[in-house]
Amino acid sequence: MPQHTASASNHTVAKCLIIEDSQFDQRMMTRVISKSYEQMKVEVAATLQSAREALARGGVSLILLDNNLPDGIGANFALELASDPGFSSIPVIMVSDWPTPFMWEKAASAGVLYVVNKAEFGTRYVEQALREPIRRRPRLS
Repeated sequence: MPQHTASASNHTVAKCLIIEDSQFDQRMMTRVISKSYEQMKVEVAATLQSAREALARGGVSLILLDNNLPDGIGANFALELASDPGFSSIPVIMVSDWPTPFMWEKAASAGVLYVVNKAEFGTRYVEQALREPIRRRPRLS
């Protein structure tokens, strides 16, 4: 199977930020990225604070986001990203153990591309997220 390469603006190497506190799930998501996008860098953040620091360093092309994190809720963080013009165009996929209707609603209002159960997460979601033109999420007040 041919390996894909992800493109990012300014011809830099694309980077996926995985925001997940479970080491098992961090490894699973890293494998999914590596399977189709061997050129894509992966950075892992176990907390929302460390995710903010990673985003401040720049270069993030895709975010994989868990909902339950030690220092907050992923769906709330997605809303935070949507309201920031510097981060609102980064595609976000929420990967959660138990997606709830409330989480789906928040994710939709933040412009999250997909809400996926961890057991069902695979390369097709990553490929579709990187293929779709980036849509500006609504700015929230």
